[in-house]
Amino acid sequence: MRRPVTVLFVLLAAFGLAACSSMPKPAPATVARVDLDRYLGRWYVISHVPYFLEKGKVATYDTYARRPDGKLVNNFTFREKSLDAPEKTWEGVAWVTDTATNATWKVQFVWPFSVTYKIFALDPDYRWAVVGTGDAGLLWVLARETALPTPTYDAILAELRAKGIDPAKLAFVPQPPPAK
Repeated sequence: MRRPVTVLFVLLAAFGLAACSSMPKPAPATVARVDLDRYLGRWYVISHVPYFLEKGKVATYDTYARRPDGKLVNNFTFREKSLDAPEKTWEGVAWVTDTATNATWKVQFVWPFSVTYKIFALDPDYRWAVVGTGDAGLLWVLARETALPTPTYDAILAELRAKGIDPAKLAFVPQPPPAK
């Protein structure tokens, strides 16, 4: 029963952070189109805007899969403070809210609360993505591998700046070394 309470705090924190902005700004644009079948699978969290519920979490990744009801599995897996700690998973569900682009979703870990999930940047080969809350107050840089080459990461940051998203608060998430 502890997991739903923790996830509830995640959702409330995201809503609270969104409500704290004093001047509303236009939401950044999402990517033009997401091929859901290509997007499904495992995405490692390379960096994120830290907030209290992800504090101390390492080796984090999201897994997306189709469910029989048309929604998506959205599981968040992590280790606490050490790459050697046992894995834990928060099980969630997601559904596409903008079917014209598939780039805006709702994500829910505890009913009835959900948060907006937007795909702001996406590699043409689906090797990396940048997702965040509706206003980009919380961001995650995701990749199919546990690390990105520095030039690729720098190009992602430049793309975010060009979209009006400030990447200054992004912090790297410790991940195991890439598999050889």
